[in-house]
Amino acid sequence: VIRRILRRAVRFGYVFLHFRGPFICELVKVLTDQMGKVFPELKSQQKLIETVVREEESSFLRTLEQGIQKFQQYINSPQPQPLKGRGPGGGVISGTFAFELYDTYGFPIDLTQLMAREIGWSVDMEGFRKGMEEQKARSRQAAATDMSDWVLLNNEGGMPRFVGYDTLTAETEIIRYRKVKEKEEEYVHVVLAETPFYAESGGQVGDKGWLIKGEERIAIEDTIRENELIIHITSSNFTDPRGEVVAQVDGEKRIRTADNHSATHLLHAALRNVLGTHVEQKGSLVDENRLRFDFTHFSKMTPEEIRQVEQMVNVRIRENLSLYEERAISMDRAKELGAIALFGEKYGEQVRVIRFGEDFSTELCGGTHVPATGQIGLFRIFSEGAIAAGIRRIEAVTREKAESYMYEKEDLLHQISESLKHPKDILRGIQNLQEENQNLKRAAGEFEKLRQAQLKEELKKQVVKAGGIHFLGAQTDLDMDGLKGVAFELRNEVPDLFLVLASAREGKANLVVAISDSLVQEKKLNAGQIIRELAKEIQGGGGGQPHIATAGGKNPSGIPDLLRLAEEKVRQIH
Repeated sequence: VIRRILRRAVRFGYVFLHFRGPFICELVKVLTDQMGKVFPELKSQQKLIETVVREEESSFLRTLEQGIQKFQQYINSPQPQPLKGRGPGGGVISGTFAFELYDTYGFPIDLTQLMAREIGWSVDMEGFRKGMEEQKARSRQAAATDMSDWVLLNNEGGMPRFVGYDTLTAETEIIRYRKVKEKEEEYVHVVLAETPFYAESGGQVGDKGWLIKGEERIAIEDTIRENELIIHITSSNFTDPRGEVVAQVDGEKRIRTADNHSATHLLHAALRNVLGTHVEQKGSLVDENRLRFDFTHFSKMTPEEIRQVEQMVNVRIRENLSLYEERAISMDRAKELGAIALFGEKYGEQVRVIRFGEDFSTELCGGTHVPATGQIGLFRIFSEGAIAAGIRRIEAVTREKAESYMYEKEDLLHQISESLKHPKDILRGIQNLQEENQNLKRAAGEFEKLRQAQLKEELKKQVVKAGGIHFLGAQTDLDMDGLKGVAFELRNEVPDLFLVLASAREGKANLVVAISDSLVQEKKLNAGQIIRELAKEIQGGGGGQPHIATAGGKNPSGIPDLLRLAEEKVRQIH
């Protein structure tokens, strides 16, 4: 909703966005007050909502700033082609570039059109729409799947039955199968009468394993859910799919996945204890290697908060809390047990409750879990960051993966210690290195100042007089900061100066044009306009103020032509 409001705002001029804050915040309060009567969750989470809105505004403004910068670079480059019949400077924004702004940087096409109109340009909307259609075609092609009709073998048993909470092996039979072709790969979808395979759901990945019939053994590569069907994905099928088969889950993968899934429940409870009850799960991914947990929170977690959460989870692991499970109970009964129901989630008439500890973690969940938390072994967080406004993500590992993570950190510290030659005091070694680095930077800075001062004196000797103007055009080996520094000093020391300094570094060209105030006032010269024309010689663009401007380009070999063009311009000034 906030994104829509902000994008509508640009239709009235993007200057409006500088006054957005009070308007948007007041709108949020009104919406929360009115809708809170029906959805009490909105009122209880008003502070979080306002924080998320402010972050969304900041994110949108960053998008605007980046897009405006790209837009300015584009119009200052020699790429756009002028449109006939338009005024001076009129041109067309290519549809390809407009689509790149929209697709890559999230820049609204409305704003691209508005900014183009303000400078007398237009946008190739036909090219923009073509880019949109090509993207949609690519998406459709990537998602294309060819499925045959189901081959029914036995459907007398009704819908498939999941038995995987209690066993990893089951004697069963195939009741239907179909062939599937997706991205040049061919698979077989198999449905069993009853199955111990857990189908991907609630963030937990599907089980892998095998189907066995006599001497034949086929690998189950994944298990998914489609409507009410549990579908086992394999690359082949039995010679004769009829009759009894043995379904066997990969037990090691299931155990590791269960460790990580139970750890997400402990993590959720710990986050609510440390950060507050506004924390709610907004997504997760659990497999045999790691866990990922998305949750509502309005700011970056501090190192102390991360450590508190990690320690709280590990305490519960060491306590070896037993799993308490109730299956197929009513939602009212689940609420009596204190189970957390997520706002916006859909639940059936009967639910399953998972609890660890009397009052630590109680949630509605259909996934697989450890019999007791001690099986998890160890829990370590290795990443925490933002994925959207008001949504954070934690990534963590358990068991041997957590041990490996700790050993990697320990090995890294050992390598750093050996490199610093301070095995007993790594911190002191790093501080010594930082001090040495600062001293070297200061020395290098002093040397660079002396070198620039010497270069400035040498450049002053190259100044030539053309009419009433002192001209200096030269190529140096300075970086952009060095070019600007020398240009400012020469501009202050040489009267009536028209200066062009260029350099080639790392395969790119840098350019500075500086003009004395007297020439700006009397001759009406403008460095910002002049540099745009000169920068064409180095296949670049730039801009600036009337007295000084900068540019960059990708063709350093054009610098000599650029300097000759600058001298010709000076000699034409009267």
